[in-house]
Amino acid sequence: MTVDEAAPGGGPARASTVEVERLLSKLLVTEGADRRRKLSSFWVLIVLATVIATAGVVTDSTATVIGAMIVAPLMTPILGTALSVVLADRRLILRNLGMVLAGAASVVVIAFILGLTAHAHLLADTNSQIAARVNPRLIDLVAALATGAVGAFAMVRSDVSDTLPGVAIAISLVPPLAVVGLTLESGAPDQAMGALLLFGTNVTAIIATGTVVFLAYRVRQSAIAVGVRVGRLHRGALVTAFGSVAVIAIPLGIGSAVVVQQESIVARAAPAASAWAETQGWQVSDISVRQGTLRIVALGPPPSIQEAGLRERLDQAGLADVDARVTLVLGGSRDLPGHR
Repeated sequence: MTVDEAAPGGGPARASTVEVERLLSKLLVTEGADRRRKLSSFWVLIVLATVIATAGVVTDSTATVIGAMIVAPLMTPILGTALSVVLADRRLILRNLGMVLAGAASVVVIAFILGLTAHAHLLADTNSQIAARVNPRLIDLVAALATGAVGAFAMVRSDVSDTLPGVAIAISLVPPLAVVGLTLESGAPDQAMGALLLFGTNVTAIIATGTVVFLAYRVRQSAIAVGVRVGRLHRGALVTAFGSVAVIAIPLGIGSAVVVQQESIVARAAPAASAWAETQGWQVSDISVRQGTLRIVALGPPPSIQEAGLRERLDQAGLADVDARVTLVLGGSRDLPGHR
């Protein structure tokens, strides 16, 4: 990377004017002859990425969903928002945020419409792509913060720009929005809200860490050097950007606590369920907790296994107040209500 001057104390060097000009041309929705071309490419890519992501979720295909992540153009206006905050240009902040919101809304609408063509409801219970995106946790925020920093770093440093496809795969933007549309169409607004929270987490984290990286590389000073109009950077704008991360961490913390509780239930239920199945020559193939119900899948040779004794074993394991549902391969399903 070429630099104008070294940073004091051995920190990041100031981005060169060449780097800043490249950064501005890539990230900001500005006036100019190529504005229409940028907008048209954005909308074409957002539509195509939505179709690919929705198809990947519907078919439960991880490879297809990854393809949608690479195509999706939402990272550009999100990082553009972070750069606009650093430049203290309110007009550009609103313009980039507007692109993010309009793009997100279009993904949800298109996914909802495509969901109408599905032959069955698409829910977390039966689709791993949906299940992976409706219960965001604090670790998702940590990953998003790191990914946002890498994305901004790759934009400032042209010599590491080859990492951008990896950044696109690491951060989940269009797939959660596709899940929002599909789960809304399937009548599961709670799951849609979880996927929307994941998207909001990623956007918030990218803006916050992008702002930090752009400030660390003193993009403001380099922008001034190339004649870009820069406003006064108010403390309130930075507090808002970073405070939003703290706010969004609250529901993520709650989600993490729920996951820990579910894992504890599974850990206590597994020995009891396995012992019950083994006494009848069957085995437990899966144990999970979904929507507050312990779900046990058992398989084995006919005749069908008897569920008698399982409820008692679960009660002895300290799960008397947990409802359980047993799916017997070749033998149907049994509901085992907890004691209230």
